This record gives sequence, structure tokens and C-alpha cells, in this order.
Amino acid sequence: MRYAMHESDADGGRLFAAPALTQRVARLAGERGDEGSDEVLYVLEGGGSATIAGERHELRPGTAVFVARGTPWSAEGDARAVSVLAHDPVPASATHAVLDLTAADRGTATAGREFLLGATPAVGCASVTQFVGLIPPGRAPDHFHHYDEVIYVLEGEGFLEIDGEQAPIRAGSCIHLPRTLVHCLANTGAGEMRVLGVFTPAGSPAEAYYPDGTLAVLPERM
Repeated sequence: MRYAMHESDADGGRLFAAPALTQRVARLAGERGDEGSDEVLYVLEGGGSATIAGERHELRPGTAVFVARGTPWSAEGDARAVSVLAHDPVPASATHAVLDLTAADRGTATAGREFLLGATPAVGCASVTQFVGLIPPGRAPDHFHHYDEVIYVLEGEGFLEIDGEQAPIRAGSCIHLPRTLVHCLANTGAGEMRVLGVFTPAGSPAEAYYPDGTLAVLPERM
């Protein structure tokens, strides 16, 4: 399936390259910064520190980072992260933001799914929304979004289904979902699946539409 791959099949860590977003996995050590794109990252493993706009921040698994275009920065240590570049960035209200998603509050999306927000307009990143999705066992209804999205599977196993075709996914699997593409992500494991999503334009991960165009209904809270 052309919408899914595994990071082990990537060339030099480069995953999906779409007109709006480029997804890759990279070691962060060294001088960094992109003159033309905003960048959002999520630390997968390792640790160290990042110096962004003269401020030093700790890096550890679960750290989310936003760096606005044209902001030079550097990192030390052995942190490995998922990086997503937003190629047509909206002017940011901050040079950067660093968040600990291990301590973030959960929001609710369709089919009992929850999410943790990372880089968003609320912290100065106007170009994209970054989140960690928490998916219980089961299959969500087919749906689509009005945004372009890339996904990285952090934990768990299941499948991506598009137009009746299924692709198995597991930790390290990568997905590109162009806007309005009808799809379903299913968790076939016994525990929670965790995925990292980044989409543009920015908005709410809870906003989704059924194939007939009606707004997907959030589950009722008990």
C-alpha cells in the first residue's frame, strides 16, 4: 500500500515527502535549523539537550519540540526523534516550544480514542497540530479529515485500511493520509496502541467526517 511503510525501509531516515509535510526519523545531535520550514519533533529514545534561540532544554523520550522556520538551534546527546517539516509555514507567534507529553492532559476523539496535544497554535506553532493518539483495541468507523496528515506508530499493532485494502502496522510503521482520503486505523492488539500524528492545517485531532460527509460523533462520556 502506498500510504504505509516501515521506517526500516526508509532511505537515510526519510519517510513520507508530501507537498505540505516531510516526515523523517533522525538523530538530533549537531547544528540544526531549516530556513524555509517549521519543524516539529517527538523524541523516541535517548536523551540530551537542545539549545534553541539561546535557551537550553532537556530532551528525553516523550518530549515534543516546535522550532519556527529560520530559528537556528543545536542538540547534544543521543536523542532520536521523529521530525516533520511543514513546508508552507504560517507565521508563528513564538520561535519555539518544548513540551513534556508524558504529563499532558488527554482529549477525546471518535470511537473512544484519546489524544495528547504537542505543538499547536496554542504554544506558537500555527502551521500544524502535533499529537499522540491513544487507540484502544478495535476498529474505528471509516472516516476522513480535511487536513493532510503523517503518522508514526509508537506502540502496538494493527492495520490501516483504505478502500478495502489492508496494510499491517506496528511500532515503526509510518503512514501518510492526504486530506479527504477515507481510511480506518484498527488496533488488533490486547493493549493500547499509541501513534504520533502531525497534520496541516492545524486544528483538532477530534474532527473527522464519515464517508457521506457528516461530522463524526464523539463518544458520550460516562
